[in-house]
Amino acid sequence: MHFEYRITSHAESDFKRVIYFCSEKGDCRLEDVSDIQIKTLTAMLNDQGAEGWELVQLLFGKGGLLAVWKRVLNF
Repeated sequence: MHFEYRITSHAESDFKRVIYFCSEKGDCRLEDVSDIQIKTLTAMLNDQGAEGWELVQLLFGKGGLLAVWKRVLNF
């Protein structure tokens, strides 16, 4: 089986409703996740999933997040 990968970047403004906190020491955790925040992430996952992409990892930073996706290549 062969895969292709994709990395997408999402500005902090795209996810301004998602509360994610990273301390100066680098400790990160989700805080006060509301239904609207869950729906925002769910929509992103479903949109990519409909195209065959599977989320591998989300990387959060000060300016937003990176999403790493993969899908099976069909030869």
